[in-house]
Amino acid sequence: MALVNLTSGPGFLLLGLMDGTDAHPLLFLLFLGVYVLNALGNLSMVVAVRWDAALRAPMYYFLGHLSLVDLCFTTVTVPRLLMGLLCPGQVISFQGCFAQMYFFVALGITESYLLAAMSYDRAVAVCRPLHYGAVMTPGRCAALVAASWAVAHLHALLHTLLISALAYPAPARVRHFFCDMTVMLSLATSDTSAAQAAIFSEGLAVVLTPLLLVSLSYAHILAAVLGVRAAGGRWRAFSTCGAHLVVVSLFFGSVLSVYFRPSSAYSARYDRLASVVYALVTPTLNPFIYSLRNKEVKGALKRGLGWKAAPQEL
Repeated sequence: MALVNLTSGPGFLLLGLMDGTDAHPLLFLLFLGVYVLNALGNLSMVVAVRWDAALRAPMYYFLGHLSLVDLCFTTVTVPRLLMGLLCPGQVISFQGCFAQMYFFVALGITESYLLAAMSYDRAVAVCRPLHYGAVMTPGRCAALVAASWAVAHLHALLHTLLISALAYPAPARVRHFFCDMTVMLSLATSDTSAAQAAIFSEGLAVVLTPLLLVSLSYAHILAAVLGVRAAGGRWRAFSTCGAHLVVVSLFFGSVLSVYFRPSSAYSARYDRLASVVYALVTPTLNPFIYSLRNKEVKGALKRGLGWKAAPQEL
């Protein structure tokens, strides 16, 4: 069934971010500007981490991979979003739809596990500062990143195979700006109970595991910070992970609001707007949030742009 659907189906009709058939040039310019900002910010972070000798700590190693994932994550969906704002009702082939779904899921899960790895890194830095170098070795950091990519791609492959094996009407109208799993399941005309059971059980474990790891890491950080008697010491300890906490809250908050709520509360308009948050807004903000109060990152970016660092940042 999957082979027949993928090769002989007429494809899907993406209705886009907004309902109706009118073009939205102002929204197109707005989202185009955000996407360009996303590309410049994340690409600058990747280059800075790769080439600047001052950014060799494990935190920056994870941040470089996170920026690369964010850049690819937005590129999977935003071009179609932009096309839909100018020409609503974009047709996407079966192959293109499920390829988009695969990479969207894989990159989204990779980001969640990278955020969990960064939470672990911050927990070690705050709770065991004297053993930080011995715990966060280059080999362990590389293993955490490799595991994030591997788990995410296996998860995406399973979900894509299960959903692509379903039958769909011709033509199928997708009330979204990309081929989202929940929307595709709702469009299927064949029995989806087995696919939903597998996706829910496996997906729940894969998606909630990084959130649990993040929660445990910050529970240890909070306990360590509360154990510091001096107020200044508490602030310094917590400031090392404040930016990461903001990013984690934005990403997991928007994802949970879409994928972990009762079906009776489903709203196509809300899902599309929430998807913009975790698929475009959060990846765009990440490099700026991490560099806003980080002297090392700001110094590396200034050196990369040929600017002279201010004396107080040396």
